Amino acid sequence: MAGKVYGIDLGTTYSCIAAVDEFGRPTVIPNSDSQATTPSVVWFSSPTETAVGIQAKRNARVYPDNVVSLVKRHMGDGEWRVTVHDTEYSAPAVSSLILKALAADASMNAGEPVTDVVITVPAYFGDEERKATKLAGELAGLNVVDIINEPTAAAFAYGFASDGEANETILVYDLGGGTFDCTVIKLAERSIQVIATDGDHELGGADWDERLASHLSAKFTEANPDAGDPLDDSYGAQDLITTAEEVKQSLSMRDSVDSMVIFGTGRASITVTRAEYESLTSNLLERTIELTGQVLNAAKAKGVDSIDRVLLVGGMSKSPIVAARLKTEFGFDAQLADPDLAVAKGAAMYGQKKELEQFVLDDLVAAGQLTQGQSIADADAGAVQQAAAKTATEYGLSAQAVTDLVNTEVSNVTSRGFGVAIIDENDTEIVSFIAHSQDTLPITVEETFATTVDNQTAVQVQVYEQATSVESAALADNKMIVEGMLEGVPSGHPKGTPVHVVFTMGRDQTIEVSAKHAAVSAPLVLRVEAGVASSAMRDSEQGKVDLLKPKS
Repeated sequence: MAGKVYGIDLGTTYSCIAAVDEFGRPTVIPNSDSQATTPSVVWFSSPTETAVGIQAKRNARVYPDNVVSLVKRHMGDGEWRVTVHDTEYSAPAVSSLILKALAADASMNAGEPVTDVVITVPAYFGDEERKATKLAGELAGLNVVDIINEPTAAAFAYGFASDGEANETILVYDLGGGTFDCTVIKLAERSIQVIATDGDHELGGADWDERLASHLSAKFTEANPDAGDPLDDSYGAQDLITTAEEVKQSLSMRDSVDSMVIFGTGRASITVTRAEYESLTSNLLERTIELTGQVLNAAKAKGVDSIDRVLLVGGMSKSPIVAARLKTEFGFDAQLADPDLAVAKGAAMYGQKKELEQFVLDDLVAAGQLTQGQSIADADAGAVQQAAAKTATEYGLSAQAVTDLVNTEVSNVTSRGFGVAIIDENDTEIVSFIAHSQDTLPITVEETFATTVDNQTAVQVQVYEQATSVESAALADNKMIVEGMLEGVPSGHPKGTPVHVVFTMGRDQTIEVSAKHAAVSAPLVLRVEAGVASSAMRDSEQGKVDLLKPKS
């Protein structure tokens, strides 16, 4: 980390970048079009040239086969590819072009290179999605200092905007262009604690657009039965989606909107009322209400049964029906919290925290107060204040502001369950969960399993992450994130010999799994850094070998 850390909200439909200014305020940096947000759209204008943002979005109508959008929905899918100009691109590769464009515009605007960044992701993103996001940043030539959850970033922005004066339990309802997150967070002095979270990575404004586009198409074909269906044509479909988005945005402020749909030899003037639009999309909204109820129940199970404030984040949350529905269902008086920019601003605040932490840590190490590998929490409070005062002078901030920021503790929960592959009593390979969704980080859990045959000389340890909305033991419903072989077990041990497995997940969501057999001096240790798999991950050269089984 060399200098200022920028915060990037890499969104499904719109993205933006922010930094903390000289007055300590998080500020979104306008792009080259002088807009705060940039459409997350890439136009491959030639085999060697691309454009990102407004120009790309406009050209989606003209060159639909050469324009890529909604790529965030494919992050973590290693099989997904898009082919443009006879070249295949992965989701991280396309996303890297968006990140590169954001960084380039910010560099030009700020007059300094943008190299160090914090990138936000939906809270429910799993290991593969986080790795893909980190890879996208690296492909863009950026140093990804950290990955932070979007609702946590929004809470960070809100908490510091209110100067952390009150202890509050907030619900962040984040309905963006392509994803939905709902998170209960406790805010206190120097503490941001996530209590429960859930979401859907295929639920967002784009789905409202598609529903409205289908309605417009039906009205058009009704008025022009011989003109054909615009949704059956790539150019017509793109044009209709764009029209639908414009109608949707207008209906947030008006009771009805007139739109003109032109396709082929036909044209139709179509009026859409807000009530009609809300009826067309009601089941989409109900899905967010269902997830919100699940999060509230999960929080209640952990002793948090009241919400002080509800923050609406994400462009789709500006639709009046959202606040109205939350009021009807839960009695909440929800408030818009800078819905388009809060996440990027919070990421910038968190980026400054990481930046200041590094300066304070370097000073403590140089002063002999800490050794390499230790954290600020290991240092004497007085020494931290002294180092913070020195850093504050360099940054033009108050010593108290620096001390508060570096000492602010951000804690999270697991958004997925984690387990290991075992052989059950029916000789079926399943996943035995060790950690569960909504467990508070950090966690350390130990489970005892057993070998499956006599004289077993190696144990294959496979760590899986939950890939469905609820825990399922079926291997197909989970995603393997790391595996390794515990080898060197001497022959002679009977079936059922204990194998102790310890699962640890830190605050930064780094995972470490160790497997220990009594007859082997050193345990097998598998490690998955937050956002990147370690070199410990390897494929078995022995094919399928005996796994673990439950210890009775």
